[in-house]
Amino acid sequence: MEHSNKSGTDDLIDRDRRIVVLDGSRLTLEAVERVAKENYRVEIAEEAVKRVERGYELLGELAGQGIPIYGLNRGVGLNKDQEVSATEQETFNRNLIYSHAAGVGPYASDIQSRAIVLVRLNTMLVGSSGVQVAIPCLYKDMLNAGIAPLLPLSGSVGAADIAILSHIGLAVLGEGDVSVNGHRVVAAQALMDAGLAPVKLTRKDALAIVSSNALSIGTGALALGELRRLLRSADAVLALSLEAIEGTISPLDEAAHRLMPFDGAAASAAFVRQCLQGGTLVHASPLQCKLQDPLSFRSACHVHGAARDAISYAERLLHIHMNGAEDNPCLVLDEGRLVASSNFDITSWTVAMEMVGIAMSHVSKVTSHRSLRLGSPVFTGLNRFLSPGAGTIAFGTMQKTIASLDAEIRGLSQPVSADYLPLAGDMEDHANQTPLVVRKIGDMIDRLYYLLGMEAMHAAQAIDLRGTQEALGSGTALIYQSIRSVIPMLKADRPLTPDIEAAAARIRAGFVLSGHGS
Repeated sequence: MEHSNKSGTDDLIDRDRRIVVLDGSRLTLEAVERVAKENYRVEIAEEAVKRVERGYELLGELAGQGIPIYGLNRGVGLNKDQEVSATEQETFNRNLIYSHAAGVGPYASDIQSRAIVLVRLNTMLVGSSGVQVAIPCLYKDMLNAGIAPLLPLSGSVGAADIAILSHIGLAVLGEGDVSVNGHRVVAAQALMDAGLAPVKLTRKDALAIVSSNALSIGTGALALGELRRLLRSADAVLALSLEAIEGTISPLDEAAHRLMPFDGAAASAAFVRQCLQGGTLVHASPLQCKLQDPLSFRSACHVHGAARDAISYAERLLHIHMNGAEDNPCLVLDEGRLVASSNFDITSWTVAMEMVGIAMSHVSKVTSHRSLRLGSPVFTGLNRFLSPGAGTIAFGTMQKTIASLDAEIRGLSQPVSADYLPLAGDMEDHANQTPLVVRKIGDMIDRLYYLLGMEAMHAAQAIDLRGTQEALGSGTALIYQSIRSVIPMLKADRPLTPDIEAAAARIRAGFVLSGHGS
């Protein structure tokens, strides 16, 4: 049956039925968000089921030939030289899950947990893991039943998130705790309530469960999606600030961006131009305009664009990891053989994400500087700190909050991927701290929304002091009204923390601008 309202790659996402169909090769960032945030149901393509079954069958054939197989008839890590007999496999698998469940809190949110489970489910469908088909099917069923394994976020150095993903293994065994609708529940009870049953692990099931970067990739997918939305809001706030400072829009000119054709900068400038359409800034003659604004205004689209370009690069690598075989060893189904691999190494994407973090620290700088310039009579011709009149301090002290958050973001942007120790008897002497890299970006996002909220407060206050509300562009008028719907003009000093919180929440919610996207 055809469904008209589809999105993504062909029939991957069916919006009419709120379903994502997985096949191990086409998972997208949008699909992750649909399942993790909007509770879309998950289905597995029939060809993917057959691929997993063939992988499990091939693994059994190879083991029957007496071939040494890491994580099946041989131990793992430094214990790779220890044999595991067929009669010991069930105990070996269970003990591998137990011994690797060594992560510590804080715990992932239900949304993060769902993203993590989804990513590992999809990579299992490549067929190279050698798992029994009951495991990806149980992952699917847990997602559809609203069962989110409780996953601590600390304990992985980035060379596969084994100390974290083993907690999914506990849920598969019917042990440990899970979250159901935000409530902590014993896994066995949650499975029973959903009409599901634990799975008895065999062969290399346990290794396949833990040997993945799904923690990093799942949470990273959510972070990249949020960054896309944040940058659109940053462009919207920039447009409002240009109105507030009565800035020159020449650096937004499409011709200038054609001469230096960076995709991110061009996209940012195009959106800001659209927001300003219909306002006096667009129609001002060159004789009416200032020659130049501070670089935090003039070069902002290039800075925002640099972050967009970094995100685009990280997304391209993310899609490879979300749809690839990261197991060691991994099955090559069409050749009927098993190969040792280092596909769990995630350095390429990790350094891309560190580039994203550095780029976002520049976004932090320019939004912070724009707020400070808006508070200066030198650049606005308005009262110091946008005071409505004598005797008020207005936004003066807020500058300290801005400086503090910007310093925190600068610290969070520092690379950490090269900070690791050799482990497992020095056999594992390379890692990249990917979960930490991703977690730091999440912390940056929270702080950036506060900074953008404070910039919007400055811009709206400046516009009120000028009395130029009617001169705004069609898009900036809607942005201004959106801010003013939650924060009134500052006419006398008042506690600003509630205003900052409200502004940050409003920026995080995004803007729906008629004809301009959101």
